[in-house]
Amino acid sequence: SSSRFGSGWQGMAAAGVNCRRNGKNLFRVACAAVASSLLFHDAILGGQGLLRLCFARGTTAVSRSVPYRGFPTARLATSVAIADSRLAQLADMTTLSIDTGDLGIIKRFAETGLITDATTNPLFVSQAGLSGDPTYVAFVDEAVAYARQHASGDDDVVSLAMDKLAVNLGVEISKLVPGFVSTEVDPRLSFDKEETLRRARRIIALYKEAGVPRERILIKLAATWEGIAAMAELEKEGITCNITLVFGFAQAVASAQYGARLISPFPGRVLDYHKREEGKSAWEPLEDPGVIAVRRMYEYFRKHGHKTICMPASWRPSRGKGYELDEIEALAGVDRMTVPPPLLERLASGSGALPRQLDATTAAANCKDEELGGGQLTEAQFRLLLNADGCATEKTAEGLRAFIADTDRLEAAIREKLAAK
Repeated sequence: SSSRFGSGWQGMAAAGVNCRRNGKNLFRVACAAVASSLLFHDAILGGQGLLRLCFARGTTAVSRSVPYRGFPTARLATSVAIADSRLAQLADMTTLSIDTGDLGIIKRFAETGLITDATTNPLFVSQAGLSGDPTYVAFVDEAVAYARQHASGDDDVVSLAMDKLAVNLGVEISKLVPGFVSTEVDPRLSFDKEETLRRARRIIALYKEAGVPRERILIKLAATWEGIAAMAELEKEGITCNITLVFGFAQAVASAQYGARLISPFPGRVLDYHKREEGKSAWEPLEDPGVIAVRRMYEYFRKHGHKTICMPASWRPSRGKGYELDEIEALAGVDRMTVPPPLLERLASGSGALPRQLDATTAAANCKDEELGGGQLTEAQFRLLLNADGCATEKTAEGLRAFIADTDRLEAAIREKLAAK
């Protein structure tokens, strides 16, 4: 049967057998990996066209599902390589989200079974809206038509069209990944709690109208005091939130104390700040200031019983060009990560053991911080701590300016489309 399934699969020996399970054909290819102690099963279960990847590494057994499209040797060899990659090892210990709005790329990575979530931001929505791709043009046209019909007044047409466009993109993404989809509220509202609440609730209502339950959606809000205050109310309503643009300890702590489901700290941009401030170009990954900042947040949550998920995003090479995976690998084991496609590609093509660096069982003991603000920071305490943190203050403002610029470009395009009809 090796002639049927091919041979020479990177040192793999293959054998095929047929059997029947519940009256349906089951084809199994059992492969013994001499060098990597990898067990790979390829099966069609119940005629459903489902490729099941099962592999064991040491005492860990993992099972993945991807769509099945036949038995070409090259495809199976690639599947085995992915199963033994650093991407697969990372996915064993950290839930992975893909950081892109490109539906084709999301689909490709989701089919590996290693990526469960997806995050979007104003840049991705703007890129989709301005791309000219027929799929995304249809999203824009539908959003504009919807806004014309449902807006409460002329002033609301543009904002509703923008919210609907973000939801249209998120709905399509929700069909590709089984987990969370993050959708960001207009970043220009980051200092307006009440309008943030209104727009967040509307986004959730639009998802519900499209058949996507609120449990699948994370509302992204910037880590300003107003964003955190809005999050606290939304979480009480069962609307889960992702507090983003987290660069400082006070932002992370306040988010957790007020009940955020998830935070997104940005280790790469923290590193950027310290490179400039310290005049230093490289760090060892575990000594990278961004890595240290995220580790501190993660450990603090464990010590003080906060349920908030830590999901770092925005990555830089600690040691410089050629070491693009440094921060990701130095934070292996953190709750979740959101990773852009180029770095997912690097992880998928990488091999060799990837050690766990963060562990929930030891994190609490490693934390040296007492609970801030007696368990709940006040607005005055938060603002004072944020002001004292040069990195958090500067990088939050910088991040907001970038996201606002993307949103302004999208709004201009929406207004132009509205004026043309």
